[in-house]
Amino acid sequence: MAAGGLSRSERKAAERVRRLREEQQRERLRQVSRILRKAAAERSAEEGRLLAESEDLVTELQGRSRRREGLKRRQEEATSIPDYRGPNGVWTLLQKGRSVSAADLSEAEPTLTHMSIARLHEQKLVQHVVSQNCDGLHLRSGLPRTAISELHGNMYIEVCTACTPNREYVRVFDVTERTALHRHQTGRACHKCGAQLRDTIVHFGERGTLGQPLNWEAATQAASKADTILCLGSSLKVLKKYPRLWCMTKPPSRRPKLYIVNLQWTPKDDWAALKLHGKCDDVMQLLMDELGLEIPPYSRWQDPIFSLATPLRAGEEGSHSRKSLCRSREEPPPGDRGSPLSSAPVLGGWFGRGCAKRTKRKKVL
Repeated sequence: MAAGGLSRSERKAAERVRRLREEQQRERLRQVSRILRKAAAERSAEEGRLLAESEDLVTELQGRSRRREGLKRRQEEATSIPDYRGPNGVWTLLQKGRSVSAADLSEAEPTLTHMSIARLHEQKLVQHVVSQNCDGLHLRSGLPRTAISELHGNMYIEVCTACTPNREYVRVFDVTERTALHRHQTGRACHKCGAQLRDTIVHFGERGTLGQPLNWEAATQAASKADTILCLGSSLKVLKKYPRLWCMTKPPSRRPKLYIVNLQWTPKDDWAALKLHGKCDDVMQLLMDELGLEIPPYSRWQDPIFSLATPLRAGEEGSHSRKSLCRSREEPPPGDRGSPLSSAPVLGGWFGRGCAKRTKRKKVL
């Protein structure tokens, strides 16, 4: 007799019985699965009895089906919504030398959501905007620099890190043409000290250390004081890793209320006081109507980027080949390619953007 009281032959017999039961269970599972794929009207009486006798298997298979459908839906949604730093994002494709299927980035303009957010800031209903996007549309909407944290950089800004404090150069063209992961020099030099300029983009695998335009300090300060956080159009897959933005050191009862507007599932859905599966522009239009606030149209003539931009110096005109912004779509850039237009006073536009996390205080929703 072996340890445990069973002989070798008895153990082998028990193992055969166990395997037989497992095979019978798998066959039963396959049968039930085939029946469930049929429409109810097409099932025979015998198949109906088998389903009734297999409630546990039916429940298990239906749960698997719901999970598969949910995963498929989230993947489809994620594929249809362009991002910047994901596997098929704008910056990722550009780094690989592939063309971007979306419209030329220089043609992008602040959206209805951009305009709404900036108007809410004007009304002191929004205190700070935290953006994952690099398109510079928050800046171009008219939001003050102090109210924006562009955590992954701004495609229109290059900086000299040799100067103290860092010297910024706002351009009217995409400065990232020659840059990539761990390679940030733009090919132009600082007008003050002559050091090489670098872009401000934070790629996957990098840690953003620039003070501006990342503005981390202002983002965390705003988050610590906020009583409401509104997330618009962000998957939050990256932002979820920044606990300071969510006040995780505070007890749950003292954390800001979280509201999410997104077509996709996000890892923060279960934490949200409200999750709306909708388009940001649609939701913000309803919100602005409810608040009785007008959403002014965007005007390129009032775009702050033209007054903020630093002109290229003589000899730098050929340092890029990206299309330059124009005050009017019909107006060609004057002079050499890449030279910014003469600036004019910005009269003020109140614009916002629907693809970023926002930190807000009081009277929101």
